[in-house]
Amino acid sequence: MPGSTKTQRMQYTEKAQSIVESLTLEEKVSLMSGTMTFEEVRGAIKKRTQEHYNQFPYPAGGIAKKHVSPVLFVDGPRGVVCGNGRSTAFPVSMLRGATFDTELEERIGEAIGEEVLAYGGNLFGGVCINLPYNPGWGRSQETYGEDSFQLGEMGAALVRGVQKKGVMACVKHFAFNQMENARFTVDITADKRTEREVFLPHFKKAVDAGAACVMSAYNSYQGKICGHNEYLLNQILKKEWDFDGFIMSDFVWGVKDTVESVNGGQTMEMPNTKYFGENLVKAVKAGKVSESVIDDAALRIVRTVLAFTDGQSKADRRKVGCREHVELALEAAREGITLIKNNENVLPLNKKDTHKLLVLGRLANKENTGDRGTSQVYPKHVVTILEGLIKNCPDTEVIYYPGKNIKHSKKMAREADAVIFVAGYDYRDEGEFVAQDKEDVFTGGVGGDRRNGLSIHSEEQELITEVGPENIRSAVVLIGGNTIMLDSWSDKVNAILFGYYPGMKGGQAVAEILFGDINPGGKLPFTIPQKEEHLTEIDWNTEHQKYDYFHGYRKLEKENHIPAVPFGFGLSYTQFEVEKPQIWKEKDQICVCAEIKNSGHRAGSEVLQLYVGFKNSKIKRDIKALKGFKRVWLEPGERRIVTISCPIEELKWYNENTGEFELEHMNYEIYIGTSSADKDLCKTSIDV
Repeated sequence: MPGSTKTQRMQYTEKAQSIVESLTLEEKVSLMSGTMTFEEVRGAIKKRTQEHYNQFPYPAGGIAKKHVSPVLFVDGPRGVVCGNGRSTAFPVSMLRGATFDTELEERIGEAIGEEVLAYGGNLFGGVCINLPYNPGWGRSQETYGEDSFQLGEMGAALVRGVQKKGVMACVKHFAFNQMENARFTVDITADKRTEREVFLPHFKKAVDAGAACVMSAYNSYQGKICGHNEYLLNQILKKEWDFDGFIMSDFVWGVKDTVESVNGGQTMEMPNTKYFGENLVKAVKAGKVSESVIDDAALRIVRTVLAFTDGQSKADRRKVGCREHVELALEAAREGITLIKNNENVLPLNKKDTHKLLVLGRLANKENTGDRGTSQVYPKHVVTILEGLIKNCPDTEVIYYPGKNIKHSKKMAREADAVIFVAGYDYRDEGEFVAQDKEDVFTGGVGGDRRNGLSIHSEEQELITEVGPENIRSAVVLIGGNTIMLDSWSDKVNAILFGYYPGMKGGQAVAEILFGDINPGGKLPFTIPQKEEHLTEIDWNTEHQKYDYFHGYRKLEKENHIPAVPFGFGLSYTQFEVEKPQIWKEKDQICVCAEIKNSGHRAGSEVLQLYVGFKNSKIKRDIKALKGFKRVWLEPGERRIVTISCPIEELKWYNENTGEFELEHMNYEIYIGTSSADKDLCKTSIDV
């Protein structure tokens, strides 16, 4: 596809320049904003019709007489938001992050690209790679995990997949957008090392992968709103990273001043025209904005659109919600769902021995695909966990009870052969936040941050605590977008499965894993601590928040806190052994290989993870940090030599005095294994 890489797009510069030079000021400015009104965006919800946010692609710009198509925006990231009852609802990005499978994510990107085209769109606004500084962030389900390296790898894969199909990929929200309730008002600060090493690298990877578009964030950074932030947009994105595409504002409230936003680097106001349009033309004529700034914005938009329009894949409406895409959603759910506890090998359950299965919990019979904000997808059908279990076990009596009466629940648990609790969250607990007044929420969602803590609801805790011990074969399926605390109830059951929000076929995948039809292979893309106070402190309602260098597993390791479940951890129904690590330098890479063996009795997948340690550093650095991973499938008894390469560039630190990334010449510890926990890693070292 011509537009999928920067190199390809730059070949359209001369043609785009010629078009821009032929346009009037008014025509150039018309390219720079959406053509929807705010009332049109929110009106359908207000009328209580079946219409919804982004039911059809939202247009921006376009000049027909010059054969410049408009930008046609389609939101994400768990599939295409357009339409009613047709689109493929993939698992949320956090579950896909748990696969640690970039090839799978690229295939998902291709499928999403096909559905965007089928709806008549040409831009997918769903590459969300904001880093959850604290797991209580309500929207963290839309991103891939707590680690910057993993975020960058997965986000880049989605960019590549979407753009393979001739659809522009938009990366969001740039930058420092990790709070939901306060996102319109909060001002974020961070020191330069934290900025460059923690919060920006994953965005650069997505840009380097060829992303055509970047969306700015609502929040401010260092006192300046991100949609106006000259430092972020002009200095870093355009100049330092040499980004060739265009920047669009987050919707409606992402631009708040005409002159400041355009001079600050913003190139497109979305989805309506409020501060751009006539106001921008007046600002240019008044000498407040140079026409050269307008020319640059127009060139970026026209060049990108031309590149993607030329040879664009033909739209095929049959691709929307097609069997291939639905099966891909199921494959992702199977790969990402994560087994984090399995005492006494309670799982998998045996269908022959499970004559009566009790399913408890309000979420078991609920279509629960995640947030109901701007990321909501509308599939033809959602398989609930209860439905999945009933269909998977036709010869088993499946009894469902929400669990309101503890005494009754205990009696049923004693009479059952196994008990499955389904606990956690839905869109009311976490997700995109727009307004305090539910009637004023134009998306229809409520959500927000988990301001009251990271535990499951008290009634669910009570249910598990009281009923779990009544049956040795008790397992909990956790539903949620990020860390859920285990401390108050986890010792009352023998098995815990983290299901995230598993998509339209999630119930089937959960059932298959519980009964052993599928061997779980997901790995937690976040840390579950012993205590919430081990995590970064954050005030969800503040107007000023400082982000520190350490968070997640890196903070716990630095402060010597052992997690309840470590980053990168996940159990299997088989056993894997990693040994014989070898390490060498090859050009600008560190190469590490190890032998991995499936020593169990059934086939399965394992994620081999590479961490680099900085114990010998003379500056403040992580104990160790993820720098590579590879998913491997092994048959029983199979051995394989797996090699993971780490660019030496990944070892550098940002020197605030020089303004450059620099390499410390020292001995680096190299860890390779199956989670971030020391017990799961083999260790070697190398001088660089």
